[in-house]
Amino acid sequence: MKLPVLDAAGEQVGEIDADDSVFAIEPNLGVVHQAVLAYRANQRHGTHNTLNRSDLRQANTKTRRQKGGGRARLGGPSSPTRVGGAVAHGPHPRSYRQRMPKRMRRLAIRSMLSQRAAEGGIVVTAPDLAFEPRTSAMAELCSALGVERNALLVSDGLDENLVRGARNLQHISSSPAETLNTYLLITHDRLIMTEAAVRRVESLWALPAANAGGD
Repeated sequence: MKLPVLDAAGEQVGEIDADDSVFAIEPNLGVVHQAVLAYRANQRHGTHNTLNRSDLRQANTKTRRQKGGGRARLGGPSSPTRVGGAVAHGPHPRSYRQRMPKRMRRLAIRSMLSQRAAEGGIVVTAPDLAFEPRTSAMAELCSALGVERNALLVSDGLDENLVRGARNLQHISSSPAETLNTYLLITHDRLIMTEAAVRRVESLWALPAANAGGD
């Protein structure tokens, strides 16, 4: 797989070879879907809580007698049928965490990288291009690199200049290569990567030649 290398003006100045086992496999969209669902479920705190009858500090005696009044039966003030009463069968704190096997997570990441590469959504910055820690400079750079909707800037390790330049841009995000995940890849149409980030991604998720295309 060849990935284009662009300079600060958005002109192609070359290409680099990328590992086909990471950037050129047949995407497994079913695994991608499962990875996104697991990621979103794992972001939930599960702190929702409702009060049942034992949690309310109210009188526990019946409001009126059961029979003889000519009206319907009526329980105490904490009854779920009363205004201000308890909630019947309501939600309580619990974990929504979903465990996904490591091999499936890796396959989902490779699938999304390959999908973006096939769409022409991955570009590599020229080696002499340095990120400036200014919002205006980052906006100009992203525009020159062909960003129309949103973009994910990927570096090898934490780049403070990259983070500072992108943090005030609404549709631009940044991430070190080692923290990439399927949700980030699927929610950004364009990936702007340094060559070092490409090599880092290959070292993390590339497969041996005999197993290229699947685990």
